[in-house]
Amino acid sequence: MLQDKDIVNDYLAGLNASLKSYAGYISQANNAELRQTLIQLRNQDESRQRILYNYAFQKGHYKPAAPADPQQIQQVKTELTSNQ
Repeated sequence: MLQDKDIVNDYLAGLNASLKSYAGYISQANNAELRQTLIQLRNQDESRQRILYNYAFQKGHYKPAAPADPQQIQQVKTELTSNQ
């Protein structure tokens, strides 16, 4: 029988995979109505993903990576903005 942690992690993995797919579908959608529908579906999945992430975090099923230090953040920002 699946444990709560397994179910949550499986659902999170599915949501994360669908969110990655939406980017491609949205960028390639030529029909405005279809594009808007895909954006709405993506937004709903993002909301579900955040709710489930918070649940998993509270239950101790998920441990996020250690936060980056401010110097690392600034370095990435600098690299990204200098390439534009």
